[in-house]
Amino acid sequence: MDGRLIPGEALIYERDDHGVVYARYRDPPHNTIPRWIIGGPAESDRHLGISDLVKIREIADTNAMFKRELDKFLNLYYLLRDTTKR
Repeated sequence: MDGRLIPGEALIYERDDHGVVYARYRDPPHNTIPRWIIGGPAESDRHLGISDLVKIREIADTNAMFKRELDKFLNLYYLLRDTTKR
């Protein structure tokens, strides 16, 4: 998948036995497009780096839905960040 979704087309999400999450189009004619990976199991030693944060900001600058969800996440983070032990 090249990163652009087809507007108005329904997706089906599938998770395999290894925890990898895929998306594919539900309806013809787009359901012939092969499924693509959209997520997977959390890696316990994986941490966000600066390049991840830059990419997140770039996506938020061009995607209103992502920006709204990021804003919700950041609000929750700011509320909770000083309440957890380090």
